[in-house]
Amino acid sequence: MMSQSMQDAFNEQMKHEFYSSYLYLSMSAFCEGANLPGLAQWMRLQAREEVVHAMKIFDHLLDRGGQVRLQPVGGPPAEFTTARDVFEQAYRHEQQVTASINQVYGRAVDERDFASRVFLDWFVQEQVEEEKTSGLLAEQLRMVGEDRPGLLMLDRELGQRRVGGTESAAT
Repeated sequence: MMSQSMQDAFNEQMKHEFYSSYLYLSMSAFCEGANLPGLAQWMRLQAREEVVHAMKIFDHLLDRGGQVRLQPVGGPPAEFTTARDVFEQAYRHEQQVTASINQVYGRAVDERDFASRVFLDWFVQEQVEEEKTSGLLAEQLRMVGEDRPGLLMLDRELGQRRVGGTESAAT
């Protein structure tokens, strides 16, 4: 069985993953309201992926005899200024998630919880991909700037994303 401090760290991380899902749903709603259905779909799929991440932690806790303690999830921002703002915030958020995962990983190292370290390896690799993708999309939106045809092309491209990961036509 894992220590109480590891259980607490995993429960906190699970809350962060659920918050990420809420954040991406809020971003999806903004994009939909801005008539950017491709960006909205990309964010909606991202929200689903974050729930999968939270459930991986949920299952790990149970598999290891730990206790799941679901915590209140705060509401995400609902107001954004532009699609560029959405993706810049998404990139900053993914950097925060990486820092959080690294803290949990560091605890596992300190406690010599080898099963959790192996489990967390997947999350560390996933965060490399998440930061790369969100950073790339934020940069592409900076490059597009005020070019509406460029934005529509990127919207169409991101709308090609399908369930199964963060890969998109833009990466």
